[in-house]
Amino acid sequence: MESYRITFRPSGRIITAEPTETILEAALRHGLSLPYGCRNGSCGTCKGKIIQGIIDYGTYSEEALTAQEKSQQLALFCCARPLSDLEIECQEIEAIRNIKIRTMPCRVHKLEHVASDVMVIYLKLPANERLQFLPGQYIDILMKDGQRRSFSLANSPGNDEFLQLHTRNYTGGVFSEYVFSHMKEKDILRFEGPLGSFFLRDTPAKDTPIIFLAGGTGFAPVKSMLEHIFYTENIRFAHNKIRLYWGARTRDGLYLNDLAEKWATGNENFSYIPVLSEPLADDNWQGKTGLVHQAVMDDMHTLADCQVYACGAPAMVKAAFDDFSHRHGLQSENFFSDAFAPSKPATT
Repeated sequence: MESYRITFRPSGRIITAEPTETILEAALRHGLSLPYGCRNGSCGTCKGKIIQGIIDYGTYSEEALTAQEKSQQLALFCCARPLSDLEIECQEIEAIRNIKIRTMPCRVHKLEHVASDVMVIYLKLPANERLQFLPGQYIDILMKDGQRRSFSLANSPGNDEFLQLHTRNYTGGVFSEYVFSHMKEKDILRFEGPLGSFFLRDTPAKDTPIIFLAGGTGFAPVKSMLEHIFYTENIRFAHNKIRLYWGARTRDGLYLNDLAEKWATGNENFSYIPVLSEPLADDNWQGKTGLVHQAVMDDMHTLADCQVYACGAPAMVKAAFDDFSHRHGLQSENFFSDAFAPSKPATT
């Protein structure tokens, strides 16, 4: 089968892609670091422009790539396959270029049931092995039937004796039923990683506020980033006002609330704002209610000079980006996100 040539703009890099490969797969194989998240057409992180050439758009969520965006020659590079030589426009990320993606075995060291539907898994790597990653990245658990299940790393790179994953139990979950019903300590798993372009960027200007927005177990990569700041980079971030908005339906969903409150007590430049959308009567909730991203806009007059890191359900991430950028002045290049998408797109 004939391979195709892909030219990247503005960098000018040129690679070859097989007809069976997506643009993203070909780029990663050649060591190019493009923005991406879910890798199944659900989150929209890998969106770029087809300047010249023909593609097969593949299977994707229409929320991640609208008909109007397709008419503007945009495509999702995790799904799109070349049907001719291509010239494309996209951002390349230098920071993850030298992070090696590895396939490794690991052992389940501990299981911690932290909420009615959330389990924290601690994984131990083989002796003398460590995984180099950036705070915010994720790994894919490789299942025996060939399926993958993506989990953000919740530990910081500097605290890597155990890899920490936060998994929610939900109906039809590819992996969660095994975790909650069958997984036990000393089980052996295999994973690939680190993956993804959601990670803590270099220090912004010292007066730039940084907002972390987490929905449910979207707290996991945010935890990795914040612990990296608190225990490794505290001096560099000392002049940045940092806020964490963590949203859940009920109080039980704030499964590490005590930890977040501890951070707020121990760091003068950090504030923690929990938000519940459907608090129960038994929660005796006195805090903020409603949509978590709306709480940000209620508190902040403008986001024009802010950085935002958002992680959670695709609908939350999209609503945050749309409202923050259109109504509150956030610059699109200062919005970094990871959408926790299902293993298959909801629509095609």
